Amino acid sequence: MVRSHLIVYGIIESYTFWYHHGERLGEPQSDSEFVNDNDIEKDDDEDEDEIPEILRDLYPAFNGDNMNTGSDDFVEEEPNPEAKRFYSLLKDFEQPLYECSKASKLSAMVKLLHIKSIGHWSNASFTMLLKMLKEDLLPDGSNLPGSYYEAKKIIRDLGLSYKKIDVCKNNCMLYWKDDKFLESCKVCGASRWKEDKRNGETKSKCGKKIPCKILRYFPLMPRLQRLFMSSKTTSLMRWHFDERVDDGIMRHPADSVAWKTLDELHPSFATEPRNVRLGLASDGFQPFKSSKTPYSIWPVVLIPYNLPPWLCMKQENFILSMLIPCPESPGDAIDVYLQPLIEELKELLETGVETFDASTRQNFMLHAALLWTINDFPAYANLSGWSTKGKLACPCCNKETLSIRLENGKKQCYMRHRRFLPLNHNWRNDKDSFDGTKERKKPPKILSGNDILDQVADLDGITLSKDPKKKTKISHDSRGDNWNKKSIFFDLPYWKTLLSRHNLDVMHIEKNICDNILGTILNVNGKTKDTLNSRMDLQAMNIKKELHPIKRGDKYELPTACYTLSPEEKHKFFTFLKNLQVPDGFSSNISQCVNLKDRKLLGLKSHDCHVILQHLLPLAIRGMLCKSVLEPLIELSIFFNMLGAKCLRVDELEQIEAQIPITLCKLKKVFIPAFFDIMVHLPIHLANEAKIAGPIQY
Repeated sequence: MVRSHLIVYGIIESYTFWYHHGERLGEPQSDSEFVNDNDIEKDDDEDEDEIPEILRDLYPAFNGDNMNTGSDDFVEEEPNPEAKRFYSLLKDFEQPLYECSKASKLSAMVKLLHIKSIGHWSNASFTMLLKMLKEDLLPDGSNLPGSYYEAKKIIRDLGLSYKKIDVCKNNCMLYWKDDKFLESCKVCGASRWKEDKRNGETKSKCGKKIPCKILRYFPLMPRLQRLFMSSKTTSLMRWHFDERVDDGIMRHPADSVAWKTLDELHPSFATEPRNVRLGLASDGFQPFKSSKTPYSIWPVVLIPYNLPPWLCMKQENFILSMLIPCPESPGDAIDVYLQPLIEELKELLETGVETFDASTRQNFMLHAALLWTINDFPAYANLSGWSTKGKLACPCCNKETLSIRLENGKKQCYMRHRRFLPLNHNWRNDKDSFDGTKERKKPPKILSGNDILDQVADLDGITLSKDPKKKTKISHDSRGDNWNKKSIFFDLPYWKTLLSRHNLDVMHIEKNICDNILGTILNVNGKTKDTLNSRMDLQAMNIKKELHPIKRGDKYELPTACYTLSPEEKHKFFTFLKNLQVPDGFSSNISQCVNLKDRKLLGLKSHDCHVILQHLLPLAIRGMLCKSVLEPLIELSIFFNMLGAKCLRVDELEQIEAQIPITLCKLKKVFIPAFFDIMVHLPIHLANEAKIAGPIQY
């Protein structure tokens, strides 16, 4: 009702824009503003079988039907052999499940396989279900497969299967190409096969030896070809060229400097708008709900950025590239697993793959390029090769990372944010308010791809292995940097020319900063940064004397800090979150994470911390803390709020980029050094990354 009234009557003329709270004129408030009338999803026919409709789009391509193009120069072509084979298979599977059935054989089978996957059914139970449906429930002569094996064979014929590649148990090498038939690793000598611990014999199943590890690789080319085999998806893959509005506002990666720079440096690639730009994301997760044995499997996912904003980041449009099997993280040896993907990306750039365009009924050579990777901070180290630990943990500052080792806390802290201020700023000479020193350093230089290649030139071809005897040992102290390897992505010819090769995960940074803030102001045992060791570090550094620990007998007394909430204020804070009500879909039920009795927050997810930091924290702590604490915390909240907007403007990004060093310096005036871990340092680089790569939700 509200929506219809807004459409009919419009918003009231006296409405005041709350620009002090981050609202900006002309900013789209939802994805719906991007959607045109032709892209509105149908509601009435959601359950209708879509296979015949897809086939109606495809059949003219190989049946020879003519399409009225309105142009005498337009020449239709026969689909290439791969496309023709795929269309023929679809036509074969278009047959109804049984006589007078609304559902086709293919649609019924795909839906059943989807339910099997979501419901975690075993293969045997799925076969039993198919037999019961075919023999007892469906009419005689039904086309439903009789077993899971038959259903899987159909899916494989459609090109939706994967390749199995055996891997050395120490992550030294892949058993593929020329090494396909080796029995043992040529690097560490470990056997390719699993062995029975009782008798030392090679394990076997159904007469076949069992490999120690198997990489599941999903070929990329067939999946990119599928995107152009329907006229609907083909037009969507050209959205960035045909329908994107270039008005200086960044709404999509196509608006970013990184995208435009790639087009300028590689004009032959840019001339074909159907060429695909990809992003790569990877991280480890525990696939089992409850397991005493820790297990981490690493999916590698590709995101096609050609799609419009309302479809680009939908889960159904992600392309699963590989599943890396590991009881533990592959670490730097992830490059070994990425070899098939990198080889295919090189081929896609240099040679391309012949693809049939269903909208123009013509074949063309499809090329693809990888724009960047997206990872949390630990995975950033694995893919980039720069270790994100130690005194040089920041990959953006590189060798110019400045940190201090805390004597009592035994951790590195990163507090030198005054170097990012203008050279004539008063705070650069203010010793008493900060760490007792003047700041003379300039901001670090942003390194290009060629600069990185010069630094890692001596690391080309090192051995990446889990076997400590074979792994090449790198000394960061002797090198003066944190490089562990030369990343395999530099094998891509264009990788060194990219402006943003590896992106920081803003959501991961938000969660860690939110945990730091909540743990410290609520003084949560085990999560607060304000401990006895951190107070003794203040004493050792001879700063913030009012917070130095006071020794009384054998015990120490910690003076109350201005950033710590009193018991009454804690009760107000938790009561606020407990009684919180938010619109449906805005966040999870944060009130369920609140324990009023023990005054604790339990089970907060990354998105919960994102919502708390950007929207709830300024409301929850207002009137409780002094201005010197409250002001930088609210500024930090506004920073992430503006950074996470759906539409980004370069002038606003430059504004928050100039403001974030001041905010961090204000925090440094109040909080103790232990608070400033690497995660609190990283926001200094986020606005610049957004200027280069575009909106952070991509």
